[in-house]
Amino acid sequence: MPMPKRASVDDYFAQLEEFQRPHLEALRELSRATAPDAREELKWNLPTYVAGTNTNLWMLQNFKKHCSLRFSPEFFATEKKRVEAAGQETGAGFVKLPYDRELPVKLLKSLMTARLAYFEKFDH
Repeated sequence: MPMPKRASVDDYFAQLEEFQRPHLEALRELSRATAPDAREELKWNLPTYVAGTNTNLWMLQNFKKHCSLRFSPEFFATEKKRVEAAGQETGAGFVKLPYDRELPVKLLKSLMTARLAYFEKFDH
């Protein structure tokens, strides 16, 4: 079943299923705390944290059994081994975060911080 069209980032969060809400709201809070100057925009029907003119820092994705924190594949390639060494499942540009496991907040914050540093060095 396709994801319903969202009108805004707030609408995205309002339409989450109850089992998705704790992880995704925690990721939203962590995103805002780690990148307070980033804009929160709806892109591809998903919350995306944007810096500068139009650089996507990361995006949040929701699925049936997990959510994901997605980065550009170029950036994530520099971090993937570290994420997997921490016991997290990954894909091309994302960390898979099952709803039945606690969020690895320290790891996720370090990824966001590394992405901000990458933005300053390469994208800015």
